[in-house]
Amino acid sequence: MSMNKKILTAALLLIGLGSAQADDGKELTQLLQASGCMSCHSVSEKIVGPAFKDIAIKNAGDGDAVATLSQSIKNGSRGKWGRTPMPPHSSLTNENIAKLAAWVLNQKP
Repeated sequence: MSMNKKILTAALLLIGLGSAQADDGKELTQLLQASGCMSCHSVSEKIVGPAFKDIAIKNAGDGDAVATLSQSIKNGSRGKWGRTPMPPHSSLTNENIAKLAAWVLNQKP
């Protein structure tokens, strides 16, 4: 992994985890609703996209998971969970994307 990617991964992890822990839950709930995440995902069951807990399980132990998931949120993805693509959410700030990624990856089965 390049030095820039390591720095980005560490920064996203710190921003995301620190913000998610400091958040009282209300802000994150509003962000999940406003971003449209809950239209396709739920915490524990597949809707259009995978359940957040399944995303966390699939990425467990991956040191680049926050950066990888952040990129998928920002740019969209195709083929990771079947044929249905995830649309990009490029209007979200990098800080909010990191918060969402860290929160999703902290979901317990």
